[in-house]
Amino acid sequence: MGKSLIPPGGGDGGSEPVDLKTALEERYLAYALSTIMHRALPDVRDGLKPVHRRIVYSMSDMGLRANGGFKKSAKIVGEVMGNFHPHGDQAIYDALVRLAQDFAVRYPLVNGQGNFGNIDGDNAAAMRYTESKMTPVAELLLEGIDQDAVDFRTTYDEENQEPVVLPGAFPNLLANGATGIAVGMATSIPPHNAAELCDAALHLIKHPNATIEKLVDYVPGPDMPTGGVIVDSRDSIVEAYKTGRGGFRTRARWEKEDTGRGSYIIVVTEIPYQVQKSRLIEKIAELLIARKLPLLEDVRDESAEDVRLVLVPKSRSVDPDLLMESLFRLTDLESRFPLNLNVLSKGRVPKVMSLRDVLLEWLDHRREVLQRRSRHRLAAIERRLEILGGYLVAYLNIDEVIRIIREEDDPKAELMQRFELTDLQAESILNMRLRSLRKLEEFEIRKEFDGLTVEKAEIEALLASDEKQWSTISWEISQVKKKFGKDTELGRRRTGFAEAPEADLEAIQQAMIEKEPVTVVLSRKGWIRAMRGHMSDTSGLTFKEGDGLKLAFPAYTTDRIILFTTGGKFYTVGGDRLPGGRGHGEPVRIMIDMNNDQDIVSAFVHNPDGKLLLASTVGNGFVVSQSDITANTRKGKQVMNVKMPDEAKLCIAVEGDTVAVLGENRKMLIFPLEQLAEMSRGKGVRLQRYKDGGVADVRTFNKAEGLSWQDSAGRTHTKTMEELREWYGDRAQAGRTVPKGFPRSGRFSG
Repeated sequence: MGKSLIPPGGGDGGSEPVDLKTALEERYLAYALSTIMHRALPDVRDGLKPVHRRIVYSMSDMGLRANGGFKKSAKIVGEVMGNFHPHGDQAIYDALVRLAQDFAVRYPLVNGQGNFGNIDGDNAAAMRYTESKMTPVAELLLEGIDQDAVDFRTTYDEENQEPVVLPGAFPNLLANGATGIAVGMATSIPPHNAAELCDAALHLIKHPNATIEKLVDYVPGPDMPTGGVIVDSRDSIVEAYKTGRGGFRTRARWEKEDTGRGSYIIVVTEIPYQVQKSRLIEKIAELLIARKLPLLEDVRDESAEDVRLVLVPKSRSVDPDLLMESLFRLTDLESRFPLNLNVLSKGRVPKVMSLRDVLLEWLDHRREVLQRRSRHRLAAIERRLEILGGYLVAYLNIDEVIRIIREEDDPKAELMQRFELTDLQAESILNMRLRSLRKLEEFEIRKEFDGLTVEKAEIEALLASDEKQWSTISWEISQVKKKFGKDTELGRRRTGFAEAPEADLEAIQQAMIEKEPVTVVLSRKGWIRAMRGHMSDTSGLTFKEGDGLKLAFPAYTTDRIILFTTGGKFYTVGGDRLPGGRGHGEPVRIMIDMNNDQDIVSAFVHNPDGKLLLASTVGNGFVVSQSDITANTRKGKQVMNVKMPDEAKLCIAVEGDTVAVLGENRKMLIFPLEQLAEMSRGKGVRLQRYKDGGVADVRTFNKAEGLSWQDSAGRTHTKTMEELREWYGDRAQAGRTVPKGFPRSGRFSG
């Protein structure tokens, strides 16, 4: 018998049954909330996630000021992990490293000494080798933290206190951006220019209801640490900032460098944000090897401190814009950085906010910090004024005070009773140093007392006036703007704006394909292949048993091959996508979604300027422009509407001004081409009237040149319009029996 799973003693050992679904829901919700609140989403007020806040606060605790010395990163990580952040040391160090990387963070919070990684994606040195301290930006975020500016909470071990949020005198959320994936939600915020954010905030203080359009005048778009060029329209940028969702297309910055004798190279000096340079070069090299970049000869990395990526064109005749457009489409030289302004509003509620909402919450936080710091300073002034009041009493009655201290058993109580002092005043007098009893001290005390009284009045006036508070905040923000203005090295805008050039899509498509001559071969059973070179003799081609040649024609790998089926649909296949000439090729049905009961009528090279005449079995037809027949998907494009048993039967190129149509009854009709409508889709109009049977062949020709056909022996016969007068008529007539000597096949081509 198996071992019982019921615990001894009747199973009542403190356990109780719990519904699994409820238990999982409770625990998963707790995990999800923890991830959202304490790990992945930044606080809108200081723009920091808990790990970054703890790193910055810990460095402040250790006294690692921007103008001070460095300390080993390992020591900082140890402090953070031991005091505030009970997670892995590597996770903390990775977060610290990122705060120090000037190519990852627009305004670094950590000043790193040693190897902190690079734009190629190389890792930083181990924490025992690197050293760190705060930057002026981090000091701004902490400004006033020792003046009761923010709330504190106990740490995980309840031994220390940590700030819930930093005072945040710097618009860090938007200036440095953030990315994070929580449970069921994510955030993605690109970096922005701090001076521009300060301008927008100053405008919002004066006009709290300012529109997003107006704010975008101040903040035209992100400002990436790695530069680049944003190619989005202003409208799409405004929409992204309005909704808090969107994205920004950033392209590498490049320039053309002449190398003499008409030759040139392209030099890329800035690449999109968060693109690893080494991976980018690998990708371009892979495309070169795969012959997907026929306009490019070579790629070289000549970077030192700055990015310098050299692209060598195939020849001096290559258009640099076309070459770059093809690279933008295939590589990360153009990348899209998503915007999802999902942040913790007031540190508690995760929600997607607009640019205006984010700036307003930051301003509200700055106001609260100002009020709290002011009240803290006010309390300190009042305490000091109380002490100074006690000192003045002591100086005015110095001999009596000394006597009481020397002779009384409880001098404190005696002082309080004799001079009506408070406990604090009496304690301060007793703690006074003897050296403070010199003559000048009374003057100093009165001076300090008067000064503090004035300051107290100013602070009280500030706390009582909204206008004065916003005026003070405006001054603080303007100081930040001055410190990180566009005339400073750190503050100058790095990312530019440009309209993406209107490129010829056809030309770009061709620029991505190596141009090689091929012969497209289509078998009767629908197998297709592309033989190398232009073949003049197709008699040597082999096919599967029971199959044979339907048609073969010359083309190039850059061409688009058009297929027309009996169902009236056109399909488009790139010449470079056709299977090679080895073997028998592949069935067309693998490449396109074609019904099993349909066959290929014709295949040819697409000519966007050409026109086609389509005809169905029962003799309906119309003219269609080739610019209207290309299909971008496997499903194809329905152009000729046919219903069973009628099918599309003929597709010929239009050349000339006259149509000759031949019925299966061997009757021929000739009429002007202008009697046929040109449509982009439809059933068409009747070409020729039949009692029974249908159309056999159609040809277009120039009236002046006459109608030609070939007999079975391959000889060409031409009849002038004078000789063909009795066959000439109007569309939809029955026609007359073909002239003598016409091929027995009943077709114009013998």
